[in-house]
Amino acid sequence: MPKTIGFLLFPGFPMACLTSVIEPLRAANEISGQTAFEWRLVAESPGPVQSSANIPFEPGGTLDAVEQVDYLLLLSAPSGRFANPRSAAHLRRLSRHGSTLGAISGGVFPLVRSGAVTGERLSVHWCYEAAFAVEFPGIAHSDEVIEVSGRCVTASGAAAAFDLALTFIDAALGGDVATEVACWFQHPMMRKIGVKQSVPVHLQDGIEDDLSPVVARAIDIFTRDLSEPLAVAEVADRLEISPRHLERRFKQATGQNPTSYFRWLRMQAARQIVMYTNDAVADVAAAVGYASAKHFTRHYRAEFGLSPQEDRKRINLYRTEGNRPVPSV
Repeated sequence: MPKTIGFLLFPGFPMACLTSVIEPLRAANEISGQTAFEWRLVAESPGPVQSSANIPFEPGGTLDAVEQVDYLLLLSAPSGRFANPRSAAHLRRLSRHGSTLGAISGGVFPLVRSGAVTGERLSVHWCYEAAFAVEFPGIAHSDEVIEVSGRCVTASGAAAAFDLALTFIDAALGGDVATEVACWFQHPMMRKIGVKQSVPVHLQDGIEDDLSPVVARAIDIFTRDLSEPLAVAEVADRLEISPRHLERRFKQATGQNPTSYFRWLRMQAARQIVMYTNDAVADVAAAVGYASAKHFTRHYRAEFGLSPQEDRKRINLYRTEGNRPVPSV
């Protein structure tokens, strides 16, 4: 029996995430000479669903009519919400009857909102992590490329979706077919469970992309809880080095001192919350460790050129006029 992958599409879903799963599965069928995989597109209601690239996709059915699939993957922007109040119940029904639920990129947001998946560690794209943590503070999530368990599968983005497809192929047809599929598409490597996402960092010109272990560990320590940010001296103490030594290493790697770099990290997290939630500015400020919303707004404006309120208004106007998520990965 072929494995059946269902894709539940929400308006504005990232198109690349869909094709990054279907194309390797299609190639696996061709290479193996058998129909090892089938796939179907579903939506909450009949009619085409517009992707993030403004290309419409025509689902083959609606969620309420799905009887059984091996996997049902949600594809959505983080802002995606169920239009039908019965949709969450349909997801729970499928899960009870043996379907493995999952999500790619922003689809993890409506998946968690449905309540159909509990107690599972979920892969969350780095650009959504702060907003996810604010909306779902009790949900375990990771910065790994994919997370796979018996009850749930999640992938952080389009390239990770390709890795997830290779995982399906490896399980169904073996490593040789999975490797050949990867080579067909010149996919550089098959990233399995345990691989962390690549995250952009500010690096000084001429410095290698890889951060030194000291700087990488300092960033990890600082970002564990942005609502209670540590002083540079505290981070240095945990690393058992002097603050001056830590400052020199940061200057070499990023061109900034630790204080400026940590502030940049807090602002990036704050912008995620501004973009993907409706939290009040005071709550956003508290989530990234500011006791004063006024002080927070001053730093936000210095970083992005406008206040959090202005930034959210601009983003919402973009969504309304273009009917697009910001961003969709």
